[in-house]
This record gives sequence, structure tokens and C-alpha cells, in this order.
Amino acid sequence: MARLMLPAALLLLAACSGGEDKSQPEDSAAISPLQKAERPAPAEPAEPTVDADLPEAVEETPAKPEPKTTGDGKAIPPAIRGRWALKVADCKAKKGTDLTALTIDATNLRFYESHGELARVRESDANRIVADYKFSGEGVEWDRRMQLDLADGGKTLVRRDSGEGAAAGSMRYTRCAG
Repeated sequence: MARLMLPAALLLLAACSGGEDKSQPEDSAAISPLQKAERPAPAEPAEPTVDADLPEAVEETPAKPEPKTTGDGKAIPPAIRGRWALKVADCKAKKGTDLTALTIDATNLRFYESHGELARVRESDANRIVADYKFSGEGVEWDRRMQLDLADGGKTLVRRDSGEGAAAGSMRYTRCAG
């Protein structure tokens, strides 16, 4: 009778498993934890594709909204315009001796020995602008992206440059009177 029970038990086990071998290679072979770690993770399933013509289709995420701009987006905001200096003493210095002064008008940045002309406004609002400028000075020309932000109720201008040759960190200018 024991002889009949063993084959019957094996048939019963085979029927329960569904006939498929669900074992993984690591189940039958000795694989070290290091080897398991070196194996790539299983690929994540791809997002299901939805036919846009079907009523239950999900719309794509809308594109990022365009940055805020004031006016025509072709000028430096009026609140940022004026005369600024890194050193307060340079506000009272004569033109040509005001080494840290910066004068800003609608489309230009004028430093002691260089001049930047507004080329492209990237972002702008009443107290901030991120823009590209074409600079020239001392016989050299270069392009620079600058971010100008007003702080302290418009008394301070914070300047951040980016791109090749840009100064690291930010510079804080004080608004000059007049």
C-alpha cells in the first residue's frame, strides 16, 4: 500500500503546481549574496499606452506655463533701473572713479569698464529679471546670463551670474540716492 501512496502523492503535488516551473535560477543553484547584488534589477513595467481617440483616454500633463513677464518682455523692469553700488561710498564717487557702481536703464547694464546690452529676457516680474546680455569692455566681447532680484523693499539689488566665466555666488548692491 505504501508503494501506491508515493506515486499518488507525487501526482497530487504535480497537479497542484499547475505544471509550470516557477522556480528562479537562484532557487536551484547556490548564488552568493554578492552575485545577487550584481544582477540588474528587473525592468519596471512600461506605462500603459492609451489611445487618444477613446473617450476614456487620459490627457497628457500640460506643458509648463511660460514664465511671468511684465510689459513687453523686452526691457528691464522699472523698479530695478537706477544706480547701484557694491560699496555705498561709490554712490557719491565721481563718474570714472566709482569702481563698483552699476547703472541700469531699460535695456543696458553699465559697469566701470564694461557695458551689457539686453539680448533676451527669460523671466521677469516687477522685482526680478533673468536675462541674457551681450557684453563688451576693454576690447573683449562676451555673453552672460544674469539674474537681478530686488530685496529689502527695493533698497538692495542681488545679482547672480551664470555661464562660463561667471562670478561664484551672489553680489549685493545698494541703491544710490538720486
